[in-house]
Amino acid sequence: MGNKNFWILLILLLTGIVLGGFLGSLADGISWLSWLNFGQSFGLDSPLVLNLGILVITFGLSIKITLASMIGVAVALLVYRYI
Repeated sequence: MGNKNFWILLILLLTGIVLGGFLGSLADGISWLSWLNFGQSFGLDSPLVLNLGILVITFGLSIKITLASMIGVAVALLVYRYI
């Protein structure tokens, strides 16, 4: 397991998070699958704005972790283990 590439793990984890979140949002409209979209959001509620006169920079970050994205991470780790 020590010879596996870190970048492959990172790509698999990000793919699991994105696909899990996508499936969770799709399942939100289905009554018996709505539990997949249960989760917690955290981050900046309103973005930070830095106005430098000629340049305006806006910083913002919000992350929503759902049960479906956690399942996606678990599947990504299983896939990584067997490749």
